Amino acid sequence: MKIRQITLLPILLPACLGLRAGEIIETDFCVYGGTSGGIVAAVQAARLGKTAVVAEFGNHLGGMTTGGLGATDIGNKAAIGGISREFYRRLGRHYGKDEQWTFEPHVAENLFFQMVNEARVPVYLQQRLASVRKEGARITEIAMDSGKIFRAKMFIDATYEGDLMAKAKISYTVGREANSQYGETLNGIRAETPKHQFTVRVDPYVKAGEPTSGLLPFTQTGDGGVPGEGDHRVQTYNYRLCFTTNAALRLPLPRPANYDPARYELLARYLEALVAAGQKPTLSQFWHPIWMPNGKTDINNNGGFSTDFIGMNYEYPEADYATRAKIAKAHEDYTRGLIHFLATDPRVPKNMRDEMQRWGPAKDEFLDTGGWPNQLYVREARRLISDYVMTEHNCRGTVKAEDAVGLGAYNMDSHNCQRIAKNGRVLNEGDVQVSVKPYPISYRSIVPKQSECENLFVPVCLSATHIAYGSIRMEPVFMILGQSAATAGSLAIDERIPVQKVGYEQLRRRLLEDKQVLNWTSSK
Repeated sequence: MKIRQITLLPILLPACLGLRAGEIIETDFCVYGGTSGGIVAAVQAARLGKTAVVAEFGNHLGGMTTGGLGATDIGNKAAIGGISREFYRRLGRHYGKDEQWTFEPHVAENLFFQMVNEARVPVYLQQRLASVRKEGARITEIAMDSGKIFRAKMFIDATYEGDLMAKAKISYTVGREANSQYGETLNGIRAETPKHQFTVRVDPYVKAGEPTSGLLPFTQTGDGGVPGEGDHRVQTYNYRLCFTTNAALRLPLPRPANYDPARYELLARYLEALVAAGQKPTLSQFWHPIWMPNGKTDINNNGGFSTDFIGMNYEYPEADYATRAKIAKAHEDYTRGLIHFLATDPRVPKNMRDEMQRWGPAKDEFLDTGGWPNQLYVREARRLISDYVMTEHNCRGTVKAEDAVGLGAYNMDSHNCQRIAKNGRVLNEGDVQVSVKPYPISYRSIVPKQSECENLFVPVCLSATHIAYGSIRMEPVFMILGQSAATAGSLAIDERIPVQKVGYEQLRRRLLEDKQVLNWTSSK
């Protein structure tokens, strides 16, 4: 069994363990959020001769890149450049290839630690943001509940949640905009959701055919809303599971302590309805294993009832840390219960039970969480509102940002946002999958309005509508935008100007020198 080894340079070790409460750390760049985008931002700042630190809420680096999402969502590899492309090439060297776009979580995390060590960037783990101090339109320091204070010339919010942005009183939004707000067609409540849907009729009521008996678990109240209108809902979260069928490598999955098969009545009815319709359900219809090296997987949602915990994340974007932990635990309990139900319940077809019993977590991954992923897949939370909002029009190429700091290349993609009862059947609502060609992402979409803050970048929770964010929100792109943010911030420091005043031509030249891809031609 290969055990994960993470080696930190001695000068970085005290930072990773945490220093004295109340200590003040001063630096050129303070990156809050040890996601892939945050790490690349800090590395780029160091390569440009600036000092940088990373303050991370949890115990790990890499966010979803190291948290189970080993099957990189790309769209078109030619759109990926800079340190982001370097990362996948370095993964390739580990596996004896030119590049590697599917990988084991611990290999990716080891590489991120290697990169921050090479750049001599201190990393502070277990840092929960408590407050932000501003003087006018500039952040001067951020304080953690540990008592540590970080002072910097530039700040980068690289969290999936936009916590630093929110604490700094920057304008943002949560949920889906109405189509009418930006003249879009794929935003807001969907009139039809054909994919990841219940393919046969399933009764949603506790007592079949009796609406007064109440709804089955995992079904939301209401009629779904008016198509095209906005709402507070964000696309669903899940855990990306690094599982294996290798008996020598897998951990057992015991019955969850709080398991109740009645919670999965909707799934049982769905399976029975499929059989009644003459179909033979298979496990692949209910989850999607993508194979990684060494017999491991990245398992994602698939179909009408799967690992996506639909409708159970609405509070998460603006919740406090304790509430978020409860929501994450509820997602874990749901997923563990789902797996146990599929493996053991007599109402599940035997072929599916037999196959599920061959699966288990890889025992050399996620060592401190018992093989369970350490990162909930927060697909969408807060989103910045800046002077430039990326929209469906950018994704379709009918509007082009002239100040590109990277390219988006993935589908306009949203997982389902709610599960409702309608006309006596259960339906999922919100899934969108529409292809795009690579398109430029505006520099103005990663910086706030100047009146709100002059020294903050938001490369992860950037300014984009729900549907445009669904295309942009990919890990390679977060790395690209993190690098571009650090490059622009370095120029702003040198010239002592607000980030909004950085000259684009100067920024563009430097980004191209660092092998960022800023323009798309059909020949690529």
